[in-house]
Amino acid sequence: MRVIICFGFLFFLYGCDPSLHQGVPEDASRPFYGDWGIDLSSRNDDVDPGDDFFEYANGKWVRDNEIPPDRSRHGVWLELRERIEKRLLEIVESEHNPRSTSNSSQQKITDYYSSWMNTKRLNELGLDPLTEDIKRIKSIDSRKDLAGEFGRQYLVAGASPFYASVSINPLNPDEYQLQLGLSGLGLPDRDYYLEDTERFRNIRAKYATYVAHVIEFVGIEFPDRSAREVLELEREIAKVQWPRADRRDRDKTLNPTRYYDLKADHPGFDWDNFFKETGVFSLKALNVNQPDTLKPLIELINNQSLETWKNYLIFHLVMKNSSLLSEKLDGMNFEFRKVLTGQKEQLPRWKRGIQRVGSRYGLGSLLGKLYVERHFPPSSKEKMTDLVNNLRQAFRNRIEAIDWMTEETKKEAYRKLSSFEPKIGYPENWEDLTDIEIDQSELFLNARRIQNFFQKRDIRKLDKKTDRTEWFMSAHNVNAYYMASFNQIVFPAGILEAPFFDPLADAAVNYGAIGGVIGHEMGHGFDDQGSKYDSTGTKRNWWTSLDRKNFEKKTTLLVQQYDSFEVIPGHHIDGAFTLGENIGDLGGLEIAFEAYKISMQGKEDVVLNGFSGAQRFFLAWAQTWRGSSRNQFLVRQLKSDPHSPQKYRVNGVVRNMSSWYEAFGVDSRHELYLPENLRSSIW
Repeated sequence: MRVIICFGFLFFLYGCDPSLHQGVPEDASRPFYGDWGIDLSSRNDDVDPGDDFFEYANGKWVRDNEIPPDRSRHGVWLELRERIEKRLLEIVESEHNPRSTSNSSQQKITDYYSSWMNTKRLNELGLDPLTEDIKRIKSIDSRKDLAGEFGRQYLVAGASPFYASVSINPLNPDEYQLQLGLSGLGLPDRDYYLEDTERFRNIRAKYATYVAHVIEFVGIEFPDRSAREVLELEREIAKVQWPRADRRDRDKTLNPTRYYDLKADHPGFDWDNFFKETGVFSLKALNVNQPDTLKPLIELINNQSLETWKNYLIFHLVMKNSSLLSEKLDGMNFEFRKVLTGQKEQLPRWKRGIQRVGSRYGLGSLLGKLYVERHFPPSSKEKMTDLVNNLRQAFRNRIEAIDWMTEETKKEAYRKLSSFEPKIGYPENWEDLTDIEIDQSELFLNARRIQNFFQKRDIRKLDKKTDRTEWFMSAHNVNAYYMASFNQIVFPAGILEAPFFDPLADAAVNYGAIGGVIGHEMGHGFDDQGSKYDSTGTKRNWWTSLDRKNFEKKTTLLVQQYDSFEVIPGHHIDGAFTLGENIGDLGGLEIAFEAYKISMQGKEDVVLNGFSGAQRFFLAWAQTWRGSSRNQFLVRQLKSDPHSPQKYRVNGVVRNMSSWYEAFGVDSRHELYLPENLRSSIW
């Protein structure tokens, strides 16, 4: 699964009140932004577009809009999320009507939200909801029990050096498969433990302090020493883990094995007890994501003292459940997260409540259905279908025109392109959450019930054929994704509004905004990893060796470009780690521009406010990434997120497109200029 943006698991952050924006009310007869879809007042006219296109398109907005204290970043994408959150709040707070009987959708979402907002009850309970879990962990007296607890932590939102999850079998998309991978870190990435710079030394020191405070709160002796031991334990886990770029390589991470062989090859760990406690009682085969890490990790499990492992488990259990506990524990967690994000204040509690209730592994299916009924017009789905079809034709045109791919491989590419299944707005079948019981006075119990429901549901999948109608995102999400195993491109209702999609905006704007998003997701099917899957979603090599070699030459050029971008002093983009998303951005915008030209049907370009159609197209792409981020957030993004920061999703893309050079008269005098032989045009 691939998504356009993603941070803090899946980048869900917000912007300022949209009423402060130049946009107009949603029921007006003009576009949300400006007269034809672009807020021209946000530009910095003092900057030449060829020197810094992001700054030219967005600079005044960035300068005039400080990042709010309860945000780690800010932007128009986040403003859209804010609009949607206010609508969701209205739904959640809707009073029970005669039809809102016990166990109805409205009852569930309203009561879950109420249990979240009842801080008086949470403060009374304190650490009590975790009493049984902590008692059980403290009683561990063998490596067998430890292995079982590692498996159980998956169920109780704790931590384990291993994770086990259910996903699609890359070699047979009709089958589910258990994935065994490496986990266990409290910081965002292994580099946070291993890089010896002042920034990361300071973060580690603050982390150790936080660990000590939690351990002391629980009542464990010698908290400072215990915290140092936990930090050193996580550092040893970090040493074992693969680098970021390797972890996203679908060749390296595909290692199917029989369960019998896993146990025979790695006898030093009680795998039976581990999987039993995850809820898996019968297992014949699985995939091991990082196979050469198992031996050193098992040695670490067996060589570290049980006491250190127990302190590790207790700390992570409290940390990951802190938002469900007292305000004191929640506040302790936020004080440390400020170090990672730069956020100065906690989000208002109601916003965090909407996030929890509306998440996919919350009651997102119920809330999304109510949202679509109220806020997603059928006309938007119809217009999106037309856009997708135009982008598909444009993509085919571009494949036909490229000279580096043989006809043999092109035939497979056409087959894959024609097999793309678009999902727009909302799922055909809304997930049935009837079995989840919600009590308006018991937040922790509600969260545990929801968690257990989804865990058991996923385990049951192992004996079933895959469900291609399933959505991996809630309908109200401002996001999109490509699913390689199903060859699906998915656009939830949440993203189908300005600045991405506006039925009243100029065509060039919609093609530059949502067209770029559609192209991005299509492009994932042909990026460095998605291109390893065929039209059926099966992972296999459908390329000739020469074509793959030519493709990798072009992607290497893109890696080198992004490696050169220094986002903040001493911190560059990792071109290999972000390659898939950068290919999606570049190829997607190239395809979208081709589709825009097709939509013109030979008509003469109309100039609006002095801007040609091509200029409006590129301004629309830049507007979708308008925003700014705190340095702490940028460091975290560079280390753990495969998407490039906003500025480079604009500047890093347009400088490779000849159509942008032509639209804005860019030549060798400009800072973004690249000689043609150094430009990367993949699709």
